[in-house]
Amino acid sequence: MFVAVSAPAAAQSRVETTRDYLQRMDSDGDGRVSLDEYLAWMGYAFDQMDADGDGVLSPAEQPGGKGKPIGRSQHRARLTDRFHRQDTDGDGFLGAAELAAPPQ
Repeated sequence: MFVAVSAPAAAQSRVETTRDYLQRMDSDGDGRVSLDEYLAWMGYAFDQMDADGDGVLSPAEQPGGKGKPIGRSQHRARLTDRFHRQDTDGDGFLGAAELAAPPQ
């Protein structure tokens, strides 16, 4: 069964600064972004592009209509890796400074 997931409401409004990202990603309001919050925020685009809802972005569903098929689990694994590279202090959360810095 396919369940449509829409973009987080906050994702639809304009984000201009690192603080904006932190506030919008931080769904529980604790001042930091957990892996689950990061995946929810960064993963919504996958669902938007997956027009047929099969859990795989075909080349036609990707920007430019090119590329190799990308499955949801592969996409989440890439995001998880990026999160861990950005979590430079290794505490399992991203703060504003870590969000502002490029992944290591």
